[in-house]
Amino acid sequence: MKKISAALTFSIATLAIGFLVGACGHTNTPNGTANNGSTATPAANSTTTSSAKGLKIGSLLPTTGDLASIGQQMIGSVPLLVDTVNACGGVNGEPVTLVQVDDQTDPRAGAAGMTKLATLDKVAGVVGSFASSVSSAAVSIATPNKVMLVSPGSTSPVFTEKAQKGDFKGFWARTAPPDTYQALALAQLANQKGFKRISTVVINNDYGVGFEKAFVQTFEKLGGTIVNKDKPVRYDPKAQTFDTEAAAAFAGKPDAVLAVLYAETGSLFLKAAYQQGLAKGVQILLTDGVKSPTFPEQVGKGSDGKYILTGAIGTVPGSDGKALEAFNKLWKDKKGSAPGEYAPQTWDATALLTLAAQAAKENTGVGIASKIREVADGPGTEVTDVCEGLKLLKDGKKINYQGASGNVDVDANGDVVGVYDVWTVGDDGKIKVIGKVTPK
Repeated sequence: MKKISAALTFSIATLAIGFLVGACGHTNTPNGTANNGSTATPAANSTTTSSAKGLKIGSLLPTTGDLASIGQQMIGSVPLLVDTVNACGGVNGEPVTLVQVDDQTDPRAGAAGMTKLATLDKVAGVVGSFASSVSSAAVSIATPNKVMLVSPGSTSPVFTEKAQKGDFKGFWARTAPPDTYQALALAQLANQKGFKRISTVVINNDYGVGFEKAFVQTFEKLGGTIVNKDKPVRYDPKAQTFDTEAAAAFAGKPDAVLAVLYAETGSLFLKAAYQQGLAKGVQILLTDGVKSPTFPEQVGKGSDGKYILTGAIGTVPGSDGKALEAFNKLWKDKKGSAPGEYAPQTWDATALLTLAAQAAKENTGVGIASKIREVADGPGTEVTDVCEGLKLLKDGKKINYQGASGNVDVDANGDVVGVYDVWTVGDDGKIKVIGKVTPK
Protein backbone atom coordinates (compact mmCIF):
# COMPACT_ATOMS: atom_id res chain seq x y z
CA MET A 1 0.00 0.00 0.00
CA LYS A 2 1.07 3.61 -0.42
CA LYS A 3 2.88 5.18 2.47
CA ILE A 4 1.10 7.91 4.40
CA SER A 5 3.30 10.91 5.15
CA ALA A 6 4.02 11.97 8.71
CA ALA A 7 2.62 15.42 8.01
CA LEU A 8 -0.68 14.05 6.78
CA THR A 9 -1.03 11.57 9.61
CA PHE A 10 -0.18 14.26 12.15
CA SER A 11 -3.16 16.21 10.88
CA ILE A 12 -5.32 13.10 11.18
CA ALA A 13 -3.99 12.48 14.67
CA THR A 14 -4.66 16.06 15.76
CA LEU A 15 -8.30 15.67 14.80
CA ALA A 16 -8.53 12.22 16.39
CA ILE A 17 -6.71 12.78 19.66
CA GLY A 18 -9.49 14.86 21.20
CA PHE A 19 -11.85 11.99 20.61
CA LEU A 20 -9.41 9.36 21.81
CA VAL A 21 -8.62 11.06 25.08
CA GLY A 22 -12.11 12.42 25.64
CA ALA A 23 -13.73 9.06 25.09
CA CYS A 24 -11.30 6.96 27.09
CA GLY A 25 -9.03 9.08 29.21
CA HIS A 26 -5.97 7.60 30.94
CA THR A 27 -6.04 4.78 33.43
CA ASN A 28 -3.27 3.65 35.74
CA THR A 29 -2.48 -0.04 36.07
CA PRO A 30 -0.57 -0.92 39.24
CA ASN A 31 2.02 -3.69 39.30
CA GLY A 32 0.55 -7.15 39.11
CA THR A 33 -2.86 -6.05 37.86
CA ALA A 34 -2.32 -5.69 34.15
CA ASN A 35 -5.31 -5.83 31.86
CA ASN A 36 -5.66 -9.40 30.62
CA GLY A 37 -6.83 -8.31 27.20
CA SER A 38 -10.15 -10.12 27.43
CA THR A 39 -12.05 -6.87 27.09
CA ALA A 40 -11.11 -3.77 25.15
CA THR A 41 -11.96 -0.12 25.01
CA PRO A 42 -11.94 1.44 21.53
CA ALA A 43 -8.93 3.69 20.99
CA ALA A 44 -7.78 3.13 24.57
CA ASN A 45 -4.77 4.99 25.94
CA SER A 46 -3.64 3.61 29.28
CA THR A 47 -0.44 4.13 31.22
CA THR A 48 0.96 1.50 33.58
CA THR A 49 3.42 3.79 35.31
CA SER A 50 4.48 7.38 34.96
CA SER A 51 8.16 8.32 34.95
CA ALA A 52 9.46 11.55 33.48
CA LYS A 53 12.98 10.19 33.00
CA GLY A 54 12.33 6.53 32.30
CA LEU A 55 11.81 4.50 29.13
CA LYS A 56 8.46 5.20 27.50
CA ILE A 57 6.99 2.66 25.08
CA GLY A 58 3.68 2.31 23.30
CA SER A 59 1.50 -0.47 21.98
CA LEU A 60 -0.45 -0.21 18.72
CA LEU A 61 -2.68 -3.27 18.54
CA PRO A 62 -6.25 -4.04 17.40
CA THR A 63 -8.77 -4.28 20.22
CA THR A 64 -11.54 -3.40 17.75
CA GLY A 65 -12.07 -4.00 14.05
CA ASP A 66 -11.53 -6.99 11.77
CA LEU A 67 -8.73 -8.51 13.89
CA ALA A 68 -10.13 -7.70 17.33
CA SER A 69 -10.72 -11.35 18.23
CA ILE A 70 -6.97 -12.01 18.00
CA GLY A 71 -5.79 -8.56 19.09
CA GLN A 72 -7.61 -8.93 22.39
CA GLN A 73 -5.62 -12.12 23.02
CA MET A 74 -2.33 -10.30 22.37
CA ILE A 75 -2.64 -7.00 24.15
CA GLY A 76 -2.40 -8.31 27.71
CA SER A 77 1.22 -9.35 27.16
CA VAL A 78 2.51 -5.79 26.97
CA PRO A 79 1.44 -4.51 30.42
CA LEU A 80 2.32 -7.92 31.89
CA LEU A 81 5.90 -7.55 30.66
CA VAL A 82 6.10 -3.91 31.75
CA ASP A 83 4.82 -4.76 35.22
CA THR A 84 7.37 -7.60 35.45
CA VAL A 85 10.22 -5.28 34.45
CA ASN A 86 9.12 -2.51 36.82
CA ALA A 87 8.88 -5.00 39.69
CA CYS A 88 12.58 -5.83 39.24
CA GLY A 89 13.86 -2.26 39.00
CA GLY A 90 12.78 -1.01 35.59
CA VAL A 91 15.13 0.02 32.79
CA ASN A 92 18.16 2.26 33.29
CA GLY A 93 17.15 2.75 36.92
CA GLU A 94 13.65 4.08 36.21
CA PRO A 95 10.17 2.54 35.77
CA VAL A 96 8.92 1.93 32.24
CA THR A 97 5.88 3.91 31.07
CA LEU A 98 3.37 2.30 28.71
CA VAL A 99 0.83 4.07 26.48
CA GLN A 100 -1.67 1.76 24.76
CA VAL A 101 -3.50 2.68 21.54
CA ASP A 102 -6.17 0.71 19.67
CA ASP A 103 -5.36 0.75 15.94
CA GLN A 104 -8.89 -0.50 15.11
CA THR A 105 -7.42 -2.81 12.39
CA ASP A 106 -7.42 0.28 10.20
CA PRO A 107 -4.35 1.84 8.53
CA ARG A 108 -5.73 5.36 8.99
CA ALA A 109 -6.41 4.87 12.69
CA GLY A 110 -3.03 3.16 13.03
CA ALA A 111 -1.27 6.07 11.34
CA ALA A 112 -3.02 8.54 13.63
CA GLY A 113 -2.16 6.42 16.67
CA MET A 114 1.49 6.08 15.64
CA THR A 115 1.75 9.82 15.06
CA LYS A 116 0.34 10.48 18.53
CA LEU A 117 2.75 8.00 20.13
CA ALA A 118 5.77 9.42 18.29
CA THR A 119 5.10 13.16 18.41
CA LEU A 120 2.94 13.75 21.48
CA ASP A 121 3.74 10.86 23.83
CA LYS A 122 7.34 10.78 22.54
CA VAL A 123 7.79 7.04 23.02
CA ALA A 124 11.10 5.39 22.16
CA GLY A 125 9.59 2.14 20.94
CA VAL A 126 6.24 0.65 19.99
CA VAL A 127 4.89 -2.90 20.05
CA GLY A 128 2.77 -3.18 16.92
CA SER A 129 0.98 -3.56 14.86
CA PHE A 130 -0.71 -6.87 14.04
CA ALA A 131 -2.25 -6.17 10.62
CA SER A 132 0.49 -5.74 8.01
CA SER A 133 -1.42 -2.88 6.38
CA VAL A 134 -1.47 -1.01 9.68
CA SER A 135 2.22 -1.65 10.29
CA SER A 136 2.98 -0.36 6.79
CA ALA A 137 1.30 2.92 7.69
CA ALA A 138 2.87 3.03 11.14
CA VAL A 139 6.46 2.28 10.14
CA SER A 140 6.46 5.14 7.62
CA ILE A 141 5.88 7.42 10.62
CA ALA A 142 8.07 5.57 13.12
CA THR A 143 11.16 5.67 10.89
CA PRO A 144 11.53 9.45 10.38
CA ASN A 145 10.64 9.99 14.04
CA LYS A 146 13.33 7.48 15.11
CA VAL A 147 10.90 5.26 17.01
CA MET A 148 11.69 1.52 17.09
CA LEU A 149 8.67 -0.47 15.88
CA VAL A 150 8.56 -4.18 16.75
CA SER A 151 5.59 -6.09 15.38
CA PRO A 152 4.44 -9.30 17.07
CA GLY A 153 2.32 -10.36 14.09
CA SER A 154 2.72 -8.42 10.82
CA THR A 155 3.89 -11.20 8.54
CA SER A 156 3.81 -9.71 5.03
CA PRO A 157 6.96 -10.39 2.96
CA VAL A 158 6.80 -6.72 1.87
CA PHE A 159 8.61 -5.71 5.06
CA THR A 160 11.58 -7.91 4.20
CA GLU A 161 11.78 -6.37 0.72
CA LYS A 162 11.64 -2.82 2.07
CA ALA A 163 14.16 -3.55 4.81
CA GLN A 164 16.56 -4.90 2.21
CA LYS A 165 16.28 -1.56 0.40
CA GLY A 166 17.06 0.32 3.61
CA ASP A 167 13.64 1.95 3.85
CA PHE A 168 13.34 1.47 7.61
CA LYS A 169 16.88 2.51 8.62
CA GLY A 170 16.90 -0.15 11.34
CA PHE A 171 13.72 1.03 13.09
CA TRP A 172 11.74 -2.13 12.25
CA ALA A 173 11.72 -5.71 13.53
CA ARG A 174 9.17 -8.45 14.15
CA THR A 175 8.88 -11.48 16.40
CA ALA A 176 6.60 -13.44 14.03
CA PRO A 177 8.19 -14.91 10.89
CA PRO A 178 7.27 -13.52 7.46
CA ASP A 179 4.62 -15.28 5.39
CA THR A 180 7.22 -16.51 2.93
CA TYR A 181 7.81 -19.18 5.59
CA GLN A 182 4.16 -19.79 6.50
CA ALA A 183 3.14 -19.98 2.84
CA LEU A 184 5.93 -22.49 2.29
CA ALA A 185 4.78 -24.55 5.29
CA LEU A 186 1.12 -24.50 4.18
CA ALA A 187 1.99 -25.36 0.56
CA GLN A 188 4.03 -28.32 1.79
CA LEU A 189 1.15 -29.40 4.02
CA ALA A 190 -1.32 -29.17 1.12
CA ASN A 191 1.02 -31.20 -1.06
CA GLN A 192 1.43 -33.85 1.63
CA LYS A 193 -2.35 -34.20 1.85
CA GLY A 194 -2.56 -34.86 -1.87
CA PHE A 195 -4.20 -31.65 -3.07
CA LYS A 196 -3.30 -31.01 -6.72
CA ARG A 197 -5.65 -28.17 -7.71
CA ILE A 198 -6.10 -25.21 -5.36
CA SER A 199 -7.89 -21.88 -5.72
CA THR A 200 -7.04 -18.84 -3.63
CA VAL A 201 -9.06 -16.02 -2.07
CA VAL A 202 -7.32 -13.34 -0.02
CA ILE A 203 -8.01 -10.05 1.70
CA ASN A 204 -6.70 -7.32 -0.58
CA ASN A 205 -3.92 -5.88 1.57
CA ASP A 206 -0.22 -6.45 2.25
CA TYR A 207 -0.91 -9.58 4.30
CA GLY A 208 -3.29 -11.29 1.88
CA VAL A 209 -1.55 -10.48 -1.38
CA GLY A 210 1.91 -11.21 0.02
CA PHE A 211 0.78 -14.60 1.33
CA GLU A 212 -0.94 -15.42 -1.96
CA LYS A 213 2.20 -14.67 -3.98
CA ALA A 214 4.44 -16.81 -1.79
CA PHE A 215 1.96 -19.71 -1.65
CA VAL A 216 1.42 -19.78 -5.43
CA GLN A 217 5.15 -19.85 -6.12
CA THR A 218 5.78 -22.68 -3.66
CA PHE A 219 2.77 -24.80 -4.54
CA GLU A 220 3.57 -24.66 -8.25
CA LYS A 221 7.18 -25.67 -7.56
CA LEU A 222 5.78 -28.72 -5.76
CA GLY A 223 3.84 -29.65 -8.91
CA GLY A 224 0.45 -28.25 -7.95
CA THR A 225 -1.93 -26.12 -10.02
CA ILE A 226 -3.47 -22.81 -8.95
CA VAL A 227 -6.88 -22.94 -10.60
CA ASN A 228 -7.53 -19.18 -10.57
CA LYS A 229 -3.96 -17.95 -11.00
CA ASP A 230 -4.92 -15.70 -13.92
CA LYS A 231 -7.96 -14.32 -12.07
CA PRO A 232 -7.01 -14.10 -8.40
CA VAL A 233 -9.83 -13.35 -5.97
CA ARG A 234 -8.90 -10.47 -3.66
CA TYR A 235 -11.66 -8.95 -1.58
CA ASP A 236 -12.02 -5.41 -0.27
CA PRO A 237 -11.31 -5.25 3.51
CA LYS A 238 -14.35 -2.98 3.85
CA ALA A 239 -16.71 -5.35 1.97
CA GLN A 240 -19.86 -6.65 3.66
CA THR A 241 -21.19 -9.07 1.01
CA PHE A 242 -19.18 -11.82 -0.65
CA ASP A 243 -21.44 -13.82 -2.98
CA THR A 244 -19.48 -12.87 -6.10
CA GLU A 245 -16.08 -13.51 -4.50
CA ALA A 246 -17.22 -16.88 -3.14
CA ALA A 247 -18.51 -18.01 -6.53
CA ALA A 248 -15.22 -17.02 -8.18
CA ALA A 249 -13.03 -18.66 -5.55
CA PHE A 250 -14.79 -22.02 -5.76
CA ALA A 251 -15.14 -22.08 -9.57
CA GLY A 252 -13.12 -24.58 -11.58
CA LYS A 253 -13.60 -27.56 -9.24
CA PRO A 254 -10.56 -27.11 -6.96
CA ASP A 255 -9.55 -29.80 -4.47
CA ALA A 256 -9.09 -27.09 -1.88
CA VAL A 257 -9.46 -23.34 -1.44
CA LEU A 258 -6.77 -21.37 0.33
CA ALA A 259 -8.56 -18.54 2.17
CA VAL A 260 -6.29 -15.85 3.62
CA LEU A 261 -8.79 -13.83 5.63
CA TYR A 262 -9.41 -11.68 8.67
CA ALA A 263 -11.98 -12.95 11.15
CA GLU A 264 -14.85 -10.49 10.76
CA THR A 265 -14.94 -10.32 6.95
CA GLY A 266 -13.70 -13.89 6.61
CA SER A 267 -16.69 -15.25 8.50
CA LEU A 268 -19.01 -13.49 6.05
CA PHE A 269 -17.11 -14.91 3.07
CA LEU A 270 -17.28 -18.48 4.36
CA LYS A 271 -20.98 -18.14 5.21
CA ALA A 272 -21.63 -16.94 1.65
CA ALA A 273 -19.75 -19.93 0.22
CA TYR A 274 -21.77 -22.34 2.38
CA GLN A 275 -25.12 -20.72 1.60
CA GLN A 276 -24.43 -21.07 -2.14
CA GLY A 277 -23.52 -24.73 -1.70
CA LEU A 278 -20.01 -24.10 -3.01
CA ALA A 279 -17.93 -25.55 -0.17
CA LYS A 280 -19.33 -29.06 -0.23
CA GLY A 281 -16.54 -31.55 -0.86
CA VAL A 282 -13.86 -28.83 -1.01
CA GLN A 283 -11.15 -28.63 1.65
CA ILE A 284 -10.83 -25.21 3.28
CA LEU A 285 -7.26 -24.10 4.05
CA LEU A 286 -6.91 -21.23 6.52
CA THR A 287 -4.13 -19.15 8.05
CA ASP A 288 -3.27 -17.25 11.21
CA GLY A 289 -5.56 -14.29 10.48
CA VAL A 290 -8.63 -16.22 11.63
CA LYS A 291 -7.29 -18.57 14.30
CA SER A 292 -9.24 -17.50 17.34
CA PRO A 293 -11.52 -19.62 19.56
CA THR A 294 -14.56 -17.59 18.48
CA PHE A 295 -14.07 -17.88 14.71
CA PRO A 296 -15.97 -21.17 14.13
CA GLU A 297 -18.91 -19.65 16.01
CA GLN A 298 -18.67 -16.48 13.91
CA VAL A 299 -18.96 -18.54 10.73
CA GLY A 300 -21.83 -20.45 12.33
CA LYS A 301 -23.63 -23.73 11.81
CA GLY A 302 -25.28 -25.25 8.77
CA SER A 303 -28.86 -26.44 8.40
CA ASP A 304 -27.77 -29.81 9.77
CA GLY A 305 -26.63 -28.22 13.03
CA LYS A 306 -22.95 -28.86 12.34
CA TYR A 307 -20.32 -26.16 12.32
CA ILE A 308 -19.65 -24.96 8.80
CA LEU A 309 -15.91 -24.95 9.49
CA THR A 310 -15.74 -28.53 10.75
CA GLY A 311 -12.74 -30.19 9.11
CA ALA A 312 -11.06 -26.97 7.96
CA ILE A 313 -7.30 -26.98 8.48
CA GLY A 314 -4.82 -24.16 8.79
CA THR A 315 -1.46 -22.95 10.02
CA VAL A 316 -0.37 -20.32 12.52
CA PRO A 317 3.03 -19.24 13.82
CA GLY A 318 3.66 -21.46 16.81
CA SER A 319 5.67 -20.95 19.96
CA ASP A 320 8.47 -23.22 21.07
CA GLY A 321 10.84 -20.87 22.89
CA LYS A 322 12.83 -21.71 26.00
CA ALA A 323 10.88 -19.08 27.94
CA LEU A 324 7.45 -20.42 26.92
CA GLU A 325 6.79 -22.57 29.99
CA ALA A 326 7.58 -19.73 32.39
CA PHE A 327 5.49 -17.30 30.32
CA ASN A 328 2.49 -19.66 30.32
CA LYS A 329 2.77 -20.08 34.09
CA LEU A 330 3.01 -16.33 34.70
CA TRP A 331 0.01 -15.69 32.47
CA LYS A 332 -2.08 -18.31 34.25
CA ASP A 333 -1.04 -17.03 37.69
CA LYS A 334 -1.95 -13.44 36.80
CA LYS A 335 -4.98 -14.02 34.59
CA GLY A 336 -6.29 -17.47 35.45
CA SER A 337 -6.28 -18.76 31.87
CA ALA A 338 -3.96 -19.85 29.07
CA PRO A 339 -2.51 -17.18 26.75
CA GLY A 340 -4.03 -16.83 23.29
CA GLU A 341 -2.64 -16.50 19.79
CA TYR A 342 0.39 -14.25 19.37
CA ALA A 343 0.59 -13.52 23.10
CA PRO A 344 4.12 -15.05 23.30
CA GLN A 345 5.25 -13.01 20.26
CA THR A 346 3.84 -9.87 21.89
CA TRP A 347 5.66 -10.60 25.15
CA ASP A 348 8.92 -11.07 23.25
CA ALA A 349 8.47 -7.86 21.25
CA THR A 350 8.04 -5.90 24.47
CA ALA A 351 10.96 -7.69 26.09
CA LEU A 352 13.29 -6.81 23.21
CA LEU A 353 12.44 -3.10 23.52
CA THR A 354 13.29 -3.02 27.21
CA LEU A 355 16.45 -5.15 26.92
CA ALA A 356 17.76 -3.13 23.99
CA ALA A 357 17.23 0.15 25.86
CA GLN A 358 19.12 -1.23 28.84
CA ALA A 359 21.92 -2.47 26.58
CA ALA A 360 22.16 0.98 25.00
CA LYS A 361 22.01 2.65 28.43
CA GLU A 362 19.64 5.22 26.95
CA ASN A 363 15.87 5.43 26.61
CA THR A 364 15.71 6.44 22.96
CA GLY A 365 14.59 4.83 19.73
CA VAL A 366 18.08 5.30 18.31
CA GLY A 367 19.55 3.46 21.28
CA ILE A 368 17.05 0.61 21.02
CA ALA A 369 17.58 0.24 17.26
CA SER A 370 21.35 0.08 17.76
CA LYS A 371 21.16 -2.79 20.27
CA ILE A 372 18.06 -4.84 19.44
CA ARG A 373 19.83 -7.39 17.26
CA GLU A 374 22.65 -7.67 19.77
CA VAL A 375 20.35 -8.64 22.65
CA ALA A 376 18.25 -10.90 20.41
CA ASP A 377 21.01 -12.81 18.64
CA GLY A 378 24.28 -11.78 20.21
CA PRO A 379 27.20 -13.80 21.53
CA GLY A 380 26.33 -13.22 25.18
CA THR A 381 24.83 -15.34 27.96
CA GLU A 382 21.56 -17.03 27.02
CA VAL A 383 18.72 -15.75 29.20
CA THR A 384 15.03 -16.57 29.25
CA ASP A 385 14.15 -14.35 32.20
CA VAL A 386 13.85 -10.65 31.31
CA CYS A 387 14.86 -9.51 34.79
CA GLU A 388 17.97 -11.67 34.67
CA GLY A 389 18.79 -10.19 31.27
CA LEU A 390 18.37 -6.63 32.56
CA LYS A 391 20.64 -7.34 35.55
CA LEU A 392 23.40 -8.74 33.33
CA LEU A 393 23.15 -5.76 31.01
CA LYS A 394 23.32 -3.33 33.93
CA ASP A 395 26.54 -5.08 34.96
CA GLY A 396 27.96 -4.47 31.50
CA LYS A 397 27.61 -8.05 30.27
CA LYS A 398 26.17 -9.21 26.94
CA ILE A 399 23.09 -11.44 26.58
CA ASN A 400 21.29 -13.57 24.01
CA TYR A 401 17.57 -13.43 24.82
CA GLN A 402 15.67 -16.67 24.30
CA GLY A 403 11.99 -15.83 24.04
CA ALA A 404 8.65 -17.47 24.68
CA SER A 405 7.76 -17.62 20.98
CA GLY A 406 11.20 -18.85 19.90
CA ASN A 407 14.85 -17.84 19.91
CA VAL A 408 13.88 -14.47 18.31
CA ASP A 409 17.16 -14.30 16.41
CA VAL A 410 16.39 -11.04 14.59
CA ASP A 411 18.32 -10.77 11.31
CA ALA A 412 19.47 -7.73 9.35
CA ASN A 413 16.00 -7.33 7.82
CA GLY A 414 14.26 -7.48 11.19
CA ASP A 415 13.00 -11.03 10.51
CA VAL A 416 12.90 -14.20 12.60
CA VAL A 417 12.33 -17.83 11.60
CA GLY A 418 9.73 -19.90 13.44
CA VAL A 419 7.77 -23.10 13.66
CA TYR A 420 4.09 -23.39 12.65
CA ASP A 421 1.21 -25.12 14.39
CA VAL A 422 -1.22 -27.06 12.21
CA TRP A 423 -4.79 -26.68 13.45
CA THR A 424 -8.24 -27.93 12.60
CA VAL A 425 -11.84 -27.34 13.64
CA GLY A 426 -13.51 -30.28 15.36
CA ASP A 427 -17.15 -31.38 15.31
CA ASP A 428 -17.68 -29.41 18.53
CA GLY A 429 -16.53 -26.17 16.88
CA LYS A 430 -13.35 -26.06 18.92
CA ILE A 431 -9.96 -25.40 17.35
CA LYS A 432 -7.35 -28.06 18.01
CA VAL A 433 -3.65 -28.06 17.23
CA ILE A 434 -2.90 -31.37 15.51
CA GLY A 435 0.76 -31.01 14.59
CA LYS A 436 3.66 -28.77 13.71
CA VAL A 437 5.36 -28.04 10.42
CA THR A 438 8.70 -26.38 9.82
CA PRO A 439 9.26 -24.84 6.39
CA LYS A 440 12.13 -26.43 4.48
